[in-house]
Amino acid sequence: MTQPTNKIPRHVAIIMDGNGRWAKQRGLSRIEGHRRGAESVREMVRSCGELGIEYLTLYAFSSENWARPKAEVSALMQLLEFYLKREMAELNKNNVQLAAIGRLHELPQSGQRQLEKSITALSKNTGLTLVLALSYGGRAEIVDAVRGIAREIKAGTADVADIDEQYFSQHLYTRHIPDPDLLIRTSGEMRVSNFLLWQISYAEIYVTETLWPDFRKPQLLLALDDYSKRQRRFGKVNPPEGA
Repeated sequence: MTQPTNKIPRHVAIIMDGNGRWAKQRGLSRIEGHRRGAESVREMVRSCGELGIEYLTLYAFSSENWARPKAEVSALMQLLEFYLKREMAELNKNNVQLAAIGRLHELPQSGQRQLEKSITALSKNTGLTLVLALSYGGRAEIVDAVRGIAREIKAGTADVADIDEQYFSQHLYTRHIPDPDLLIRTSGEMRVSNFLLWQISYAEIYVTETLWPDFRKPQLLLALDDYSKRQRRFGKVNPPEGA
């Protein structure tokens, strides 16, 4: 498939779903599915950078994922650290910046340290910003924003009259990141799974049956081609022809 030539989204967010099913279909362990999914992450980062996409946000570990079996959670945390260490040189070579959103204090201490180290090491890069959503939940993010605003009001540094959509947005984890233009979900599930609930209010949504470990550049190009054909109205009507 040829590369889309117009309307490349500034920010792509992906719900990476299907690692477990991919592994089950092949008689492999769930963690092996996650390892193969990490290869898709590498290709997405490289491809998005090449295509001129500015932000790529990946739903890497949800707040609900803590309820999974302890062995799987532990393996996922180890895989996160391994990925950050292994990919440092590749990310730096490709001029990628790194950011993270979520309740990061809930991650293991070693994971927090490696994440901070990687973010700092890549901070001077000027290309694609890779945003990892870790211990992330959309409802939790909104609750944390409300708590932050309540503290400011209690301290007398803000007034209820100050609160509007822009003010609220500045208290979200994503305050330095533009809202997603395109949300991709793999594995065919038709739900947003508590991901960026505030930010995706006007995102274009693309769902594919492809399981995440099989989602590579050709599948990304299909999503971008579909996006390029959308008319984004943001609640407005299209202008009349000839206007």
